[in-house]
Amino acid sequence: MSNRYRKIPQVNDILIYFDKKNYDLPREYIKEVSNYVITSYREKLKTNPNFEFESEDIYLQIEKMLNSKSIYSLEQTINATGVVLHTNLGRAPLSKRAIDRIVVISSSYSNLEYNLDTGKRGSRYEHVIDLVKKLTGAEDALIVNNNAAAVFLMLNTLSKGKETIISRGELVEIGDSFRISEIMENSGAILVEVGATNRTHLYDYENKINDETKVLMKVHTSNYKIMGFHEDVSASELSDLISGKDIHIIEDLGSGSLIDLSRYGLSYERTVRDCINDGIDLVSFSCDKLLGGPQGGIICGNKELIQQIKNNQLLRAFRVCKLTLCALEATLIEYLDEKKVMEEIPTLKMISMNLEEIDAKAINFSNKLKNSIKNIEFEIIDSDSLVGGGAYPTEVLKSRAIAINPKTNADELEEFLRLSKYHIISNVENERILLDVRTILEDEFEKIIEILKEYYEN
Repeated sequence: MSNRYRKIPQVNDILIYFDKKNYDLPREYIKEVSNYVITSYREKLKTNPNFEFESEDIYLQIEKMLNSKSIYSLEQTINATGVVLHTNLGRAPLSKRAIDRIVVISSSYSNLEYNLDTGKRGSRYEHVIDLVKKLTGAEDALIVNNNAAAVFLMLNTLSKGKETIISRGELVEIGDSFRISEIMENSGAILVEVGATNRTHLYDYENKINDETKVLMKVHTSNYKIMGFHEDVSASELSDLISGKDIHIIEDLGSGSLIDLSRYGLSYERTVRDCINDGIDLVSFSCDKLLGGPQGGIICGNKELIQQIKNNQLLRAFRVCKLTLCALEATLIEYLDEKKVMEEIPTLKMISMNLEEIDAKAINFSNKLKNSIKNIEFEIIDSDSLVGGGAYPTEVLKSRAIAINPKTNADELEEFLRLSKYHIISNVENERILLDVRTILEDEFEKIIEILKEYYEN
């Protein structure tokens, strides 16, 4: 054996060395990293017997990997893309209240299905129902693990083996190949399409209603909007049409807002309360989009119909855990004060920021960059942010971005930021890195500067 091979330390010696350093990592993980580095050095010696190194080099490389490479797969990122509800980045960041409640509830036992007043078994769904009813005007509510599950359960409960009528213009496909038509088919409901893609009239529904009809369904079109020659039928018109009939109207509101965001610069879209007031029997919407909470789906509306869904044996397959419920409860509590909720829910705060506030944020970031990094070249430019998550697909939120000129090329800097310990996700445009300040949290500026400083000074 070459003397150089003898410089490669034994794994056990490496483990003893790192035991003394008190790394907060499983010993098996340190062993795995050590074996990886040792193998790489053995391979180098195979290809180049004269390869020069010292034992200390191996220890240093292992230490570097332990410090830079996380044991976790699911990591925190910094969203500098300008897309507020970025599905790939986990959609809505939670409020401080919601995060605090997750810590409290997850760190011990809870009354998830225990009634503290009676000392008997309770229902997990009771913890948020009163809040949903208060904020939407609905008679009752139910929480499931996402909006797709909510749609499936509504159809399976009310229309299995019976007809559900829907406008062709609302048979949408959203992210990850989620098609309304396929959800309907799998629920057991019989799909009946009416109208054309761009125009559906009241008589289209009227002509298709028969003894097999159980549901009229409306769907928020999410990521697309028909412009120009277009007509659809309102919920209130459908409600009048089925008055006195044994037919129900359900609506998949998609992102589903509890607040009229037209007051904050966006165009008007119906809120959940609007749907209930229009006569919709059941409304479903996501918890982790405009609501700003954890992943989940809310069904609210007619008490009798909600009870039917609660009796559906499939509900157990879609039920939510205690962490979802406690985070959702905390999120909904914020909505009891509308002025405060726009500040406390990160998603709503980002969406509602005006250009004056964005400018102040960009200038603050710019000054920090100038004072921290000598050789960096950048400027503040106009940027277009998006709501994301299928909400307001045609709306552009005017924003500002820090446009950085890289040392070599933009793709290299983009990768450097993305693979850094803070995983900064940016945009590349015209060979520059763009950091949209709308979606960057205030306490993340220093983290970005730390990584950029490392890039420019090393």
